[in-house]
Amino acid sequence: MKSCCERCKNKLCASKIYIFENLSNEELIEIIKMTGHEDYNKKETIFVEGENANKLYLINEGKIKLFKYTKDGKEQILHILSDGDFFGELNLFNKGEYNFNAQAISQTKLCTLTKEKMRNLILERPEIGLKILEVIGSRLSNLESLAQNLATNDVEVRIAYMLLELKDKYGKEIPEGIEIDIPITREDMSNYTGVARETISRKLKKFEEENIIELVGIKKIIIINQEKLEDYL
Repeated sequence: MKSCCERCKNKLCASKIYIFENLSNEELIEIIKMTGHEDYNKKETIFVEGENANKLYLINEGKIKLFKYTKDGKEQILHILSDGDFFGELNLFNKGEYNFNAQAISQTKLCTLTKEKMRNLILERPEIGLKILEVIGSRLSNLESLAQNLATNDVEVRIAYMLLELKDKYGKEIPEGIEIDIPITREDMSNYTGVARETISRKLKKFEEENIIELVGIKKIIIINQEKLEDYL
């Protein structure tokens, strides 16, 4: 790990992060001086549940998944995060262990801040702490929605919910509808929804036949009728 990388010095990567977005360049440079830097390859583990939680991770480039294992040993994906997101915030203010696993799902570059440095930053700039609380609240709300959707036996509801979540984070408007560059594999979709991989493929095809979505290979989906998709919820 390096104390600060040349890319951070030049591009002020901390400005990508929501909690730092209103800081001046001078303040960002001071934060960047505090950061460590870690690179991960696709499918490489960042940390596992039960490890000592002592860092805030800032995603400079790449995508990661946060997940837990179910009682039968299957992955349950909790969040998919990408550039500008952060994670590890729940343990910033107390001693504890990570209660989930983190893994890179693409080539990923992370900046890190220790608990002590983040505490000092929050004492100096309380608005950073308030923004962290906003994100925590949003993520808890998303987890409640995920739990509700996993509790239903309706597979199509689960898949519709997943597509709308991906749309909110990765969708962009095009003439045909909303195009999503899918950041996860069909296997990850299975782990996110608790639905067999083969069922995921079959139900996506059904949505396509109903003119709700258009499948473009395995990495792109175009939502062409969002209202009909929302009707499943």
